[in-house]
Formats: sequence, C-alpha cells, structure tokens
Amino acid sequence: MTVDTLLVRRARVLAAVAGVALCVSGAATLAQGNAGALEVLQIRPNFYMIVGAGANVGAQIGPNGVVLVNAGTAQASDNVVAAVARLTNEPIRYIIDTNADADVVEGNANVAKAGRAITSFAVGANRLTIVGTDVDIARVLSHESILTRMRMNGPNGMPAFPSEAWPSETFEERRRTMYFNDEGIEIVHQPSAHTDADAIVFFRKSDVIVAGNLIDTERFPVIDLGRGGSLKGEIEALNRIIEMAIPPGPFVGLPNGANATATLQGGTDVVTGHGRIYRQIDVVNYRDMVVIVSDIVQDMINRKMTLDQIKAADPAKPYKARYGATSGPWTTNDFVDAIYKSLTNART
Repeated sequence: MTVDTLLVRRARVLAAVAGVALCVSGAATLAQGNAGALEVLQIRPNFYMIVGAGANVGAQIGPNGVVLVNAGTAQASDNVVAAVARLTNEPIRYIIDTNADADVVEGNANVAKAGRAITSFAVGANRLTIVGTDVDIARVLSHESILTRMRMNGPNGMPAFPSEAWPSETFEERRRTMYFNDEGIEIVHQPSAHTDADAIVFFRKSDVIVAGNLIDTERFPVIDLGRGGSLKGEIEALNRIIEMAIPPGPFVGLPNGANATATLQGGTDVVTGHGRIYRQIDVVNYRDMVVIVSDIVQDMINRKMTLDQIKAADPAKPYKARYGATSGPWTTNDFVDAIYKSLTNART
C-alpha cells in the first residue's frame, strides 16, 4: 500500500470523526439574532461567540460586565459593540488580545471606547476625562509580545497599528490569571507558534478555550515565519490546547429511558480564530494533520528533494479538500513552504 493511499484513508477517517463531532455538538445556538452582518452563537449560558467581525470574538457576560476576547476589525467594531449591547446592558470591561493580527486587534480602540473602566461606577455621560481625553474606557489586555508586535514599524515606517489600538495593560510572565464574573480566567502565552505573539484564553468555569488564530478551521494553520512563528511552536500550542481541553462524557443512563447520547454531555468548547467551534477531538485531528504533513516533508528532505520538488509531490494532498487554497493570503504551497523552512531553519 502506498503512502498516498494510507494518507487518504487516514484523512477520510479523520474527516468522518470531525463531521460526527460537528453534528453532535449542540451547545452552540443562535442568540439574539444578528447585529449587522454578525452572527452571535450562545455557547454557554454566559458565553457567546461573535462571528463575522474578522477573527471570531469570544464574549463572557456577567454582573461585573463583559470580557471580550479579540475585538475584530476596525470596520466591524460598531457591529461588535451593537452585538454585545443586544446581549446585555452591562458595559464592556476588558478586551483580551490573542495575537497582533489585524483581524484581532484593529477594533481595539473603537470597542474599548464603547466600554467602561473596571473602576468606573458612573453612568450615562458622566465619564472620567483627563485633559479632554476619555480615560473611562475598557482595558485592553495582552501579553507584552503582542504590544511589541503592534508597535513595530510597518511598510511606511510608522507603527503597524495606531497607539489608540495598543493594549493598555500587558504582562510578561507565561501565564496571567484573573477572576471576573465569578469565573477564573487564564491567559497563556504561546511563544513562536502562529507568530511570536500568541495567547490562549481559558474560561475555567465555562469550560471554553479561545484559541485565536492558532487554529483556523477554514485553511491550513498560518505559520508566519516572518513574524517569529514556527512549526515546533504551532504543534506545541495545539498540544497545550489538547491538554487543557476535556472530552465529553461519560455517557450515563438518563431517567425514563432517555438516550444519553442524544446531546453531547459536557466537554470543552474551543473557539477557533476562523470557522466553527472545535471540540478536543477536532484539535487532535488538526494537530495530527500538521504532524503528518511535516513528517512527509521531513522524509522528502531526508531524500534530498528540493523545495520545488516537494511542492510538486503535494505532501498535503489528503487535506487539501478541507484546508487547501490555490490563491489568497495563505495557500497550500505557503503552508508547505513554512514547514520546509521551519524544518531546515531557512527563514527566508
């Protein structure tokens, strides 16, 4: 049996498992309709996913206010604020950035201005200002590496993002914790993964992980070598999510003969950067896909094949139907190129 045949069979099995996981995951439901072009999905009684604002936005809601994970693009920021307003009258208190991608942080400034500082108890227009500047706004929290990336010069010699969008609170340690809305929240820095500025946000009571652009269900993972990403770091980040997540079950009997498998019992939901919600098994399959393709590329490198020869051999072929692209900002060839350069330490 050829390697291609084995890979195709494995890909079909993984696709079937992922499809089952998608069908039985009934936790996400439409909530409060749409705000503008955005779709709002309720994942837990107090946790929502806002879709269509760029990267997926997580929203924890409670009596202390709202914690958003990611702000989306600047263009979608008004719709994000409107979506939150339709869910609760409580103000946005925190925005947590998972990386420095434009579809994550562009909306920071506008969304923060629509919120209130955690120390604010004023209502209506009674906002605190200093020298005409509104300081009674939501805090933007991130790892220091994300702020560093946002402050770096872009092509025009200016910072990649205006200072109004920069995080107002950062941390340098590997893990930052906070307690908000009767829930422990962990923010875990993942170095050299998608980029050198990534974080996972874990809502412990809700049992929801927001993975940001470490996972993109619509394409192969973007390993941005130019911004400090690496194959090794991406795999380690996926392994970290797998370790943090809990699978559903056990499936115990229910009274009156109800079918215990009618709905998925428990388990961690993973809010991905783009696309659908993942369960632990989906992250395992996604990780395995990256490892399998990288192992094939490594074998071709060992056989002295050039990068062009490797691309022509199509090592990611079994997964192209789901994740592949021939045009756009991240193609299949871009993914193979990133793996090859990571394995050979060829950064350019």
